Amino acid sequence: MAGFPIPVSVLTGFLGAGKTTLLNRLLRDPALADTAVIINEFGEVAIDHLLVEQASDGIIQLSDGCLCCTVRGELVDTLADLVDRLQTGRIARLARVVIETTGLADPAPVLQSIMAHPALVQAFRLDGVITLVDAVNGDATLDNHVEAVKQVAVADRIVLTKADLAADPREVEGLKARLRQINPGAEVLDAGDRSTGVAALFDCGLYNPATKSADVQRWLGEEAHHDHDHGDHHHGDHHHGEHEHRHDSRVRSYSLVHDGPVPFSAIEMFLDLLRSAHGERLLRMKGVIELREDPSRPLVVHGVRKILHPPVQLPSWPDGQRGTRLVLITLDMPEDYVRRLFAAFTNKPSIDTPDRAALEDNPLAIAGR
Repeated sequence: MAGFPIPVSVLTGFLGAGKTTLLNRLLRDPALADTAVIINEFGEVAIDHLLVEQASDGIIQLSDGCLCCTVRGELVDTLADLVDRLQTGRIARLARVVIETTGLADPAPVLQSIMAHPALVQAFRLDGVITLVDAVNGDATLDNHVEAVKQVAVADRIVLTKADLAADPREVEGLKARLRQINPGAEVLDAGDRSTGVAALFDCGLYNPATKSADVQRWLGEEAHHDHDHGDHHHGDHHHGEHEHRHDSRVRSYSLVHDGPVPFSAIEMFLDLLRSAHGERLLRMKGVIELREDPSRPLVVHGVRKILHPPVQLPSWPDGQRGTRLVLITLDMPEDYVRRLFAAFTNKPSIDTPDRAALEDNPLAIAGR
C-alpha cells in the first residue's frame, strides 16, 4: 500500500489545557499539509473558521490541505473511512493523522483501537502521544484526577501551556519537576517556545522509518546511561508532600534491560503473562529487542494495557547499539513481580526464582500475581 503506514499522533490534555490554541497554531505550519485531524466532538477544540474552506459528509477541507472530522461514531470507523477515501482517490494524499481526545479521556482506548484492529494496524502506525498540561492549574488537576496523571504518564511529549500566566516561576519549575518524575522518558516542552512546533512534537515514534536509527540509538544509548528506574522512591516525596500527590506514586516508569539476544518465544511468553496477570495496570509498554533468531535487525514492541501492537522489525541497528530494553509505564503494579518474571525469561539466575524452563511448565510459579 503506497503511503502506508500513516503516522498517527494522539493529542490529549485536560479541559482548558490549550489544545485548541496549539492545534490551530500547528495547522498553520506547511509541514502539516495533508494531515487529517480527528476531533472528538465532546472535546474543546474549535478549529479557526478562517482555515475552513468546505465541508462534505463530516470531513472539513481546510484551506491548506488539511482535513478535519469530528467523531460521531467509533474512531475505528472514521480511520477506516480515511483509508477508504485514500484508496479510492477521494483524498489525494494523507501524510499524518492527529487525534484530539476529550479533556477527561484516558488515551489508552484510542491507542488500543488502532493496535487491536487488523486492518488499521496495517494502515497506521502510532507515532506518539502528546499531552498538554496547563501551568496555572496543572498541579491541582494532577492532585484531583488520576486520569490527568495517566495522561502525563503515557506521553511521549509533554507540552506545558500558559507558563507566562503563572504567578510564580518557581511553581512552574516545580510542576516541570513533577511531570519529569511521573514520566522521566518524555520530553517536557514549553508551548510558548517557538521551537515547540511540528518538528519537536511529531515523528517521535520508535518505528519511524525516516529516523529509525536515531530513535533506537536514543532508546538504547542515551536513556540507558541515566536509566529511569525509580522503584525505590515515591513520586510524591518532593516539596508538596505525599498527601497532595496521592496519585503520582501509583504511577511508575521503569526499564527492563538485557544485554545480548533473547529468543522471541521468551519475550512473547513474558509479555503474555504480564498482560494476563496485570494488563489493566500496564498503561503503556515500549521496547527494542535483540532477537536470537535475527540479531541483525531490532524488533520494536509496543503495548497498551492488554493489547500488543504486532511487533515490527526495523531494517538495521544503529552503529554499535544492540541489546534489549523495555520501558513499562504502570499503575499500581507490583514491580518486584515484573522484574523477577523478566529475569526468569531472560535466564538471569536469581535466588528463589524459577528459570524459564520451569515457568513454561508452570507459568503460575512466580509469586506476586
